[in-house]
Amino acid sequence: MTLAPIRETFLPFALPDIDQREIDAVTEVVASGWLTTGPKTVEFEKQFAAYLGVKHAVAVNSATAAMHLALEAIGLQRGDEVITSTFTFAATAEVVRYFDAKPVFVDVQHDTLNIDPTLIEAAITEHTKAIIPVHVAGQAADLDAIHAIARKYDLRVIDDAAHALPTYYKGRLVGAISDLTSFSFYATKTLATGEGGMITTDNDEWADRCRVMRLHGMSKDAWKRYTGEGSWRYDIVAPGFKYNLTDIASAMGLVQLSKLESMYTRRVAIARTFDAAFAGHPALIPPAQSPDSTHPYHLYILRLNLDALTINRAQFMELLRQANIGASVHWIPLHMHSYYVQTYGYKPEDFPIAAEEGMRCISLPIYSRMSNSDVEDVVTAVRDIADRHLA
Repeated sequence: MTLAPIRETFLPFALPDIDQREIDAVTEVVASGWLTTGPKTVEFEKQFAAYLGVKHAVAVNSATAAMHLALEAIGLQRGDEVITSTFTFAATAEVVRYFDAKPVFVDVQHDTLNIDPTLIEAAITEHTKAIIPVHVAGQAADLDAIHAIARKYDLRVIDDAAHALPTYYKGRLVGAISDLTSFSFYATKTLATGEGGMITTDNDEWADRCRVMRLHGMSKDAWKRYTGEGSWRYDIVAPGFKYNLTDIASAMGLVQLSKLESMYTRRVAIARTFDAAFAGHPALIPPAQSPDSTHPYHLYILRLNLDALTINRAQFMELLRQANIGASVHWIPLHMHSYYVQTYGYKPEDFPIAAEEGMRCISLPIYSRMSNSDVEDVVTAVRDIADRHLA
């Protein structure tokens, strides 16, 4: 089973939208001599908070760090429980394990692949402290329903918004809705600094705690200590972490933030082309669109109707590779990975929707640097494979 290449060169699954502006911004920082957390990071935090309309933005070196610090800020302890979706990346649940607390999985909705709010209440126990909704591919989970449950049981809501920038939920930007929100600036994300993340919140106490704990639990960060406005004196108030973001990354982040709307507009245009090309095909199911949320299309998750195909997902992915089209999978549900099977005894059928949908999802290339020709190559390859292997 082979397929001739659709194009001469391989189309990567994801590429950051980097131009001379980012290069110049990084060069300026390197020339300044201030490479670590400093004035560029302070400005990035300020502009990011202003963009979202939230009181505090705390820059860190990954979304994993952001979720870890958010859980630390609310006081998560050993033996506590945090409810989240099984259909997510490793980081969402592993940060709960950092505290020797328990991630409690809930199944997802068929259409959006986001956590199903109707199943959350049954998962709550006396040990539950928080809910982490994951905004899959960037489309917002049902935050109204989730927040109603959280208020009823006095729980905190910490959004995993690694994909959700910019995402509007009922007219408000994700990042300014829940108690705390974590964003990712990984190289493939809608705002890319290579590595990086941000915590947003309107709560002064939590923001202050995150700032202290991102740099060894020190009462003053390097920017305050080593400039004229600072002092060499500092105090370690808690055993913190090394999670601060560098000015090199923040300089990139500031440029990327200025381009965020134009990059978003391009991804939406690509998604609309994909939607039109795949709609109505018996073997291809385009992503559902929630009426309550915009979709930034960090990912374009196409689902295969495997009953209509003579090949499985792995074979479909291999044929895309042979056609010189990069693709990926988001995700194998967490309850199906060996650690969670061995630790908690999960079986695939414990969360049947996530298990079923997770086995037929493929993520297609979608990023603002793609040309119209690139987009058409993806469409041609996907439809050609599906047409050749219809049952």
